[in-house]
Amino acid sequence: MGGRLIAKAIGYRGKPLAVWDTTAGLGRDSLVMASLGCRVTSVERSPLLAAMLADGLRRAGADSKVGAVLRERLRLLEGDARELLGQVTEDERPDVVYIDPMFPPSGKSALAKKEMRVCRAVVGDDPDAGELFAVATRVARTRVVVKRWLRVPALCERPDIVYCGKTIRYDVYLPGLAKPATANL
Repeated sequence: MGGRLIAKAIGYRGKPLAVWDTTAGLGRDSLVMASLGCRVTSVERSPLLAAMLADGLRRAGADSKVGAVLRERLRLLEGDARELLGQVTEDERPDVVYIDPMFPPSGKSALAKKEMRVCRAVVGDDPDAGELFAVATRVARTRVVVKRWLRVPALCERPDIVYCGKTIRYDVYLPGLAKPATANL
């Protein structure tokens, strides 16, 4: 189900897209998008998570069944996505910029999955996610997708499209779509 929602959110309709996953973490969503046939640039600013992801990609790249496909469709960059996206030339602009900022703590007593607890311990929160969103909307050709929990507010503004799962949603912003002006009452 998660892969199907990601495909809808990024606008995948059988044609490979160029996608920048600007908060790659351990690469799960990047791998889903690459498995759809997209050309994915995964960006991770935490040196530790980037090293873990690079190691996983190196080992997966050695697999005889998926290695060639992974090496062809997925590349990893270590660094701040705001800066790296800002350096993209007009010809290199991705179709989609995907943002999965660290979710705010839920306040529930149940623990998050171990993988998420490890990521949070390593990278902390993403207080600059709004800045990344601003850069993403300038660079993305067709969509900016922001992954959020169902019950938390949108990252910045009201999304143009929303795809909901059981616990998460994908807020989709269409950069070329003019937003209606809001009146100051």
